[in-house]
Amino acid sequence: MKSFACGDVVPGCEAKWVCSTEDEILVNVAAHAASAHGLVDLPTEVVQSVHKAIVPVS
Repeated sequence: MKSFACGDVVPGCEAKWVCSTEDEILVNVAAHAASAHGLVDLPTEVVQSVHKAIVPVS
C-alpha cells in the first residue's frame, strides 16, 4: 500500500489517498488536481513532487 497527502505538495490542502499502487494514486491525484486546484495538465515538476511524497504504508 502507498499513501499520498496533497498537502505535502500544495500547502493547506487536506486531501489524502491510500492505494495499492503509485499508479492508482497518480490517477486520483490527477483528477483531484484538476477539480480542486485547476491543474488540468500536471507539470513535470508537480508529478516529480508527487512521486517524492508517496510513502509506503504497512
